[in-house]
Amino acid sequence: MAHVAAHELGAAAYAIRAVMTAAPADGKETARLAELDWQRGRLPEQIRGLVLDDQRLRNYICWRVFDGI
Repeated sequence: MAHVAAHELGAAAYAIRAVMTAAPADGKETARLAELDWQRGRLPEQIRGLVLDDQRLRNYICWRVFDGI
C-alpha cells in the first residue's frame, strides 16, 4: 500500500520493469503486456476504472509501461 495516493502506481510500474528486464531482448514487449494484463486482471471491479484512468494520466512518469490500454 502506498503512503500517498500519488505513489500507488510505483509498485506496479516497477514490477512491469522487472519482468521486462528479466525477459530476453526479443521478448520484452510480450513480458510487459503479460504483466500488465496479469495486474489488471486482479483489480477489484470497484476501483478498476479509477486505476486505469490514473494509469492513463500518469503513464508518462512511469516509463510509459502502462501504454496499450
